Amino acid sequence: MPGGRVPAGLIDPMTSQLVCMRGTASSPYRCVALRGIIGDSASCAIYEFRPSACRDFAPLAAVGRGDEACNEARRHHQLPPLNPLTA
Repeated sequence: MPGGRVPAGLIDPMTSQLVCMRGTASSPYRCVALRGIIGDSASCAIYEFRPSACRDFAPLAAVGRGDEACNEARRHHQLPPLNPLTA
């Protein structure tokens, strides 16, 4: 699935061919499009237009199943892991 059309004002260039969401290239990491409180109620303000990296990240998190990248991000915020994927 291709990435969305992220508004230019929300990205920072990394190279001549690569960009990232503003707020994700420096610590503390917080995407400029993230709204709410992590672990309480958080959402993406541009969900419909989110980039491919976000579209590919933990596609089953919404149903309580994550992957290791999702659980690593949750550990960073002192949140419990999601149930692992099962076959």
